[in-house]
Amino acid sequence: MMRILLLMIWGCLFLLPNARAQEKDTVHYLEAIRENGDTLPHRDLDPILVYPRKAFKSRSVERRYWRLAMKVKKVYPFAKKAAELMQTYDARYRAANDPKLRRKYLKAVEKGLFDEYGPQLKKLSISEGRILIKLIDRETKHSSYELIKDLKGGVSAFFWQGVARLFGNDLKEEYDPIVEDRLIEEIIFYIEIGMI
Repeated sequence: MMRILLLMIWGCLFLLPNARAQEKDTVHYLEAIRENGDTLPHRDLDPILVYPRKAFKSRSVERRYWRLAMKVKKVYPFAKKAAELMQTYDARYRAANDPKLRRKYLKAVEKGLFDEYGPQLKKLSISEGRILIKLIDRETKHSSYELIKDLKGGVSAFFWQGVARLFGNDLKEEYDPIVEDRLIEEIIFYIEIGMI
């Protein structure tokens, strides 16, 4: 008799934590569309980009693609950081109403950025610089020429455009994700989902 009582107590101790009162049901409404008297559930989904698996025409095309991928992976963080810093600095720059304060602020920011990122950016190749110019346009929605012109003036923008032209680049070049820079856009997609 004592054994049965102990077994019942032991069983209750282990089963009590699993015993719960009935939870009140909550009603979850789903968006729906009525068509021809029928109610069909409806939910908008975010678009999903689908890129076909790469089947390269030749080994040289594959090597060029992966070289481009490594270059984009190297400069993409700089472009993202540039867009982030641009938002921060632009608000402070526009807040200063006095042109002298703006120039002073711009010089201080420029010196800080050159000290922090200058050595890394100087190591970029010409083709990496060209990709960086396009990615800055992609991230900030403004060409590098427009950014320099807005911040430093037209003469400075003209000077840096001339320097860029000497090395085969163009600061006015815009990012075209549909046609010209389709591969770069695809590579960025793969970088963001962690496949590259």
